[in-house]
Amino acid sequence: MRSLPEKTWHAIDAREAVSVLESHETNGLSRTAADERATRFGLNELTRAKGQGALIRFLLQFKQPLVIILMAAALITLLLAEYVDSAVIFAVVLVNAVIGFVQESKAMKAIEALADAMISEATVIRDGEKQRLPSRLLVPGDLVLLQSGDKVPADMRLIKIRELQVDESALTGESVPVQKAEGKLDPEMSIGDRRNMAYSSTLVTYGTGQGVVVATGDGTEIGRINQLIASADVLETPLTKKIHHFSNILLYAILAMAALTFVVGFVRGQDLVEMFMASVALAVGAIPEGLPAAITITLAIGVSRMAKRNAIIRKLPAVETLGSTMVICSDKTGTLTQNQMTVLDIVAGGPRYEVSGGGYDPEGVISSVKDGTDPASNIALSELLKAGLLCNDSRLKKTDTGWRVEGDPTEGALIAAAAKAGFDPRQLEKEMPRLDTIPFESARQYMATLHDRGEGKPPVLYVKGSIESVCVECATILGPDGEPDIAGPGAISGWVESMAEKGLRVLAFARKEMPAGTTTITHADVEEGIVFIGLQGMIDPPRPEAIEAVAACQAAGIRVKMITGDHAGTAGAIARQIGLCGDTCFYHTREVLTGKEIAALEAQQLVETADSTAVFARVSPEQKLRLVEALQQRDYVVAMTGDGVNDAPALRQADIGVAMGMTGTEVSKEAADMVLTDDNFATIKAAVEEGRGVFDNLIKFITWTLPTNGGEGMIILLAILLGTRLPILPLQILWINMTTALLLGLMLAFEPKEAGIMARPPRDPGMPILTRPLILRILMVSLLLVICAFGLFKIELALAGNDEALARTLAVNVFVFGEMFYLFNCRSMTRPVWSLGLFSNPLLWAGVAVMTLLQMLYTYLPALNTVFQSAPMGLTEWAMVIGAGLMIFTVVECEKWVGRKRRFQEV
Repeated sequence: MRSLPEKTWHAIDAREAVSVLESHETNGLSRTAADERATRFGLNELTRAKGQGALIRFLLQFKQPLVIILMAAALITLLLAEYVDSAVIFAVVLVNAVIGFVQESKAMKAIEALADAMISEATVIRDGEKQRLPSRLLVPGDLVLLQSGDKVPADMRLIKIRELQVDESALTGESVPVQKAEGKLDPEMSIGDRRNMAYSSTLVTYGTGQGVVVATGDGTEIGRINQLIASADVLETPLTKKIHHFSNILLYAILAMAALTFVVGFVRGQDLVEMFMASVALAVGAIPEGLPAAITITLAIGVSRMAKRNAIIRKLPAVETLGSTMVICSDKTGTLTQNQMTVLDIVAGGPRYEVSGGGYDPEGVISSVKDGTDPASNIALSELLKAGLLCNDSRLKKTDTGWRVEGDPTEGALIAAAAKAGFDPRQLEKEMPRLDTIPFESARQYMATLHDRGEGKPPVLYVKGSIESVCVECATILGPDGEPDIAGPGAISGWVESMAEKGLRVLAFARKEMPAGTTTITHADVEEGIVFIGLQGMIDPPRPEAIEAVAACQAAGIRVKMITGDHAGTAGAIARQIGLCGDTCFYHTREVLTGKEIAALEAQQLVETADSTAVFARVSPEQKLRLVEALQQRDYVVAMTGDGVNDAPALRQADIGVAMGMTGTEVSKEAADMVLTDDNFATIKAAVEEGRGVFDNLIKFITWTLPTNGGEGMIILLAILLGTRLPILPLQILWINMTTALLLGLMLAFEPKEAGIMARPPRDPGMPILTRPLILRILMVSLLLVICAFGLFKIELALAGNDEALARTLAVNVFVFGEMFYLFNCRSMTRPVWSLGLFSNPLLWAGVAVMTLLQMLYTYLPALNTVFQSAPMGLTEWAMVIGAGLMIFTVVECEKWVGRKRRFQEV
């Protein structure tokens, strides 16, 4: 075999697959053939991608346009022997680069995690001998044995099985283990329905099997997902897009102002070096040096807040992206649901009952529906629960984190239901010990057990299985009084249809009293004389808090959609319960779309259909990726949740990928921007709320810092145009920008969320980072700072006998204290400062106190007087400084009042 043939392996006979692969169904490959194939096909490993090195990532911190300008300014000032100015500018740039590098997320590790997920051992038959090998040494054609607990080492066509069940949730999203079968299937069958295949990295939960390897490494289904992850675009977040666009506009404005300054000075015949230093002063003043650090630290504070609400942020910009989220595509199992099968409906002898409580926790009650039949008096109900408890190979165990099932989740649900009626599994097993078992077989679709009842009673046979396999053998039904009666025509099918409409998985139960002394049972004993007891309908129920969270998201204008590998009926039922479709949801006109239907849609059709559909069921990894891309084509900011390997490509493609921390694979966590430590959809809602708060605080910081930068640039330009001395020097500008950004502006990052933050719609991704009213406010405050600083500078020069140091110190303090008063204005963009609570942000007051102390040192400490060319001020100068700050504060509050009044009139 020179190359691996292109085959739809699930659609051909098992023997044909072995023949095509030139293997043997009992002896496997020869060692010689295996060695030759290992050389040709390579190791059973995934190709790892190379990421950027630490040095490259550090150097990329200097790539921003504004940083490049600062670097150029620092270099030229160094050449001009302005060593102090140059050193300070270099220090500012370096500090920002270090902060960005430290806080930046780790390089993408999803592919490495995928490769790690495949490291295991396998039991292989070669030359007719069984042996254990590292799974990376497997080759196509190898004969592999599987048993409970094994990780499937490669993609395999199953040859022989015995009650084989495989947990494929990480690959397909299927909520319960898949019962495997041997026969060939329809070529068009989706991956989740290929019962005769076992796929790499899935887990065997029950039974044994044998299969021939049909694909290894990059050729496996998980290998294809590897390629999808590598091909998925890592998108810019709304924040990084806005900051990049904003930086470019600022860059052009700064360069234009600096060039104008230089040209005006040149035309006036002033010294070129002096004019260049003035241009540098303007550029340094206009560039918000503290902005990169402020954004990073504000996001980091958001990360800390989210961690307290069980959301771990892996990539800083994801904090703000959450606040802009317009669509949340959520996985079903474990995120919207409890990831624990739960019996909800029971029909026993005719009467119907509801079961309260969730998951495997035995707390709950069984109560009658409609006719009020007492559960305690219904003998059929007692027998039904006994059958579910005894015809069962699983166990429930209590752990520190709650109850968990050892074995099949369906059987765990049956044990919990019996416990809610007061049955003790261990006690009942002692009273009715098992004598014999007919294990579940996929061909017959039932399990049967024989139990000794003691005290001279004949042994009893219990049967559990599918409706088709159990009910067809039943001629009678056990009544509530314990007496068998003839089953009414269509009665059982009516009960089944009622449960199926709710998306429940339905199991049928029957019993038969065997002759005294019977110790073994056969299939013939099940095929006649059994009495139908009843039905138990179960589902993985929605989380109660998820229902509330979905409603809160919808109220906030966020669309919530379910994307799952589970069956359409089950997914649709859960969607109705949590309010994703129906009367409670106005934007979804279509309930469920299946993977098969998605495959038939053209790209543009999918864009339209994806927008109006609530649930996408039985979807493949490629289709999840297509759905995210389709929603992004509508300019939606998309959040995608998931926990499996199959979710990783879509998690990476989404604007923000959200992985599950408890049940999620390492692959999904590495591909995601955020990890939920409690696997709860309600946490996503909380994270969105925090994200909106973070974005608000970033806007507050930018609105606060830009008037300073604008004012500094304008005051330099004004001085050049008027041919007068510079009111502020470049080094003084750097002092203002860095100290106030860290001690005043950053305190806005600690502002608590404003009331009604989740009552407003998501921010339009096309909206600029600063709206027109905010731009006008920034210009207004900039002009106020220029007028006050320049005017008082000129006044002080006249009063102090041309003392430039004192006049410049006054101008610097006007900027600092003007920013300080304006800081309180910026605690809210629209509301009056006194409505927020005077001490609701104590750190802001701490920052004001420390900044005031620093300005005292700047003004009066001789060492700083020497470095920054400052001078001590008197009471008259301080009165002018405080008066300027109060004037700015009052004007801004009046402007906000006018804005509120205008908006009220418009409403």
